[in-house]
Amino acid sequence: MAKEITAQMVKELRERTLAGFTDCKKALAECDGDMEKAMEFLRKKGLAQAAKKAGRTAASGVVHSYIHAGGKIGVLLEVNCESDFVAKTGEFQEFVKDCAMQIAAMNPRWLVPEEVPADVLAKEREIRAEQNKSSGKPANVIEKIIEGQIKKWYTEVCLLDQIFVKDSKKDIKTLLAELVAKVGENCKVRRFVRWEVGEGIEVVKKDYAEEVRELAGGGA
Repeated sequence: MAKEITAQMVKELRERTLAGFTDCKKALAECDGDMEKAMEFLRKKGLAQAAKKAGRTAASGVVHSYIHAGGKIGVLLEVNCESDFVAKTGEFQEFVKDCAMQIAAMNPRWLVPEEVPADVLAKEREIRAEQNKSSGKPANVIEKIIEGQIKKWYTEVCLLDQIFVKDSKKDIKTLLAELVAKVGENCKVRRFVRWEVGEGIEVVKKDYAEEVRELAGGGA
């Protein structure tokens, strides 16, 4: 016997997913009232909707700045959508802020794997090939291992492949797909830059004896 779908259940699912009333009711009915399964149902639906909208032009949006760690880290991020109306919605603004925080915390180097320079990727493959050389495994097996390692590396260095710091069950591209499902427009993270105080500056540490001489006002 199918479980009765109550208004309270629909309300709870809406609060947890921000999906529409009809979608929440259908998801609960499809999943026999199981809240977790209904959330997964809506997530998959969102991914499908995002794929359909991916070809539409997204030329509106925002450029967002975020300062972190007491002024030690700064992020500048552009996220696009199709209209100014959506750019001002709470859902869109929340995604932008979460994305900027992700960049500050996890320091991705590129947006997607396709942006990784060929020479950098070749070097990463070379390093992993050297590490696996002495394993004694057949060449085809080693190649599969390297592919797996590169895929994992992408989750560290590419923003959209990174695990969301606020929810380990999602990556950023899933979070983006959910945003598309909620707002009904194509949305894209276009570009970002991250600065950290002192980044790229080589600091030469003085030895103890030199520091003592300077404090005493003496030379060499």
